[in-house]
Amino acid sequence: MSLPVLYKLLAIFCTVALGWAAGRLRWLGEPAPGAADPARTLGNAAFYIFVPALLFRTTARLDLAALPWSTLVAFFIPALGVLAASYGWRRWQLRHAVAANLAEAERIAAEPASRAVAVVFGNSVQVGIPVAAAIFGEAGLGLHIAIVSLHAVVLLTVLTVLVELDMARARAQHEVSGSLWRTVRTTLRNTLIHPVVLPVVAGMLWHALGWPLPGPLDETLQLLGSAVAPLCLVLIGMSLAYLPTGNLRGAVGEALRVSLLKLLVLPAVVLAVAHGLFGLAGLPLQVVVVMAALPTGSNALIFAQRYRSYEAPATTTIVFSTLGFVVSVALWLAVLASLG
Repeated sequence: MSLPVLYKLLAIFCTVALGWAAGRLRWLGEPAPGAADPARTLGNAAFYIFVPALLFRTTARLDLAALPWSTLVAFFIPALGVLAASYGWRRWQLRHAVAANLAEAERIAAEPASRAVAVVFGNSVQVGIPVAAAIFGEAGLGLHIAIVSLHAVVLLTVLTVLVELDMARARAQHEVSGSLWRTVRTTLRNTLIHPVVLPVVAGMLWHALGWPLPGPLDETLQLLGSAVAPLCLVLIGMSLAYLPTGNLRGAVGEALRVSLLKLLVLPAVVLAVAHGLFGLAGLPLQVVVVMAALPTGSNALIFAQRYRSYEAPATTTIVFSTLGFVVSVALWLAVLASLG
């Protein structure tokens, strides 16, 4: 692995460590009983302000006709397959789970989708861009950025629909007055009026109308979007500091399993489908496999915090998978080199 990539990984760990110190030393205050801790407040800021700005600007500027669709399909089809398998397996495991109240029912309902985020959503910007630039050069970086342009749009939108359906079902089961129409109406409203889906839909409509982004608006969105990466890395460290030690210890086994799925299983599936089914080879194949092999991204924690489910495993998985990526990426590069 090249020095620029190692420096980037080191910078990520240093930023996470700074967030951990801020949480441990309570620089942003003590969590008050019955109130959100500072880490959750920071997560809400990312989810409701910075991430929507990034998604809207990305989709409003997206030129669909210029995208390398064969490469995109070869990546997203297997990625969505792994997403569905992870989500379905966890739903099946929780099929007999009993909730004492509505809040617990919603937490259980949100867990399959929250786990699936950690399995399939990679750190495509902070780690992915320097890795692609260092290993594949300008041509490979262009393909990587094309995948990044749809990465959050596709994966987070699908997972948002799934989690909102599950939570609507959980609410209906705990309400005597629940009805099918009310469940459908609530699901549609919560799915569309959502910090992930709404900016994506608005950005696509903006682009479809052919409107350019005015300079001041574009600069504002770019400024807000640029805060996502450092904010989320600090958030990971703070979440580690605020989580009870018992919760972290209990999450280690699950985090190791999900890290293996992210670093080994997902890229293996992408390699098999992209190469065997779609006939992808050469640089495009290398780019999609390394994209799949990236460590879990910080959006996994933001998603988990949004739905108050799977927070400790998501936080721990991000750290474990980022550490493991240093070894696993060398393995996948060797495999790709053997294919010629």
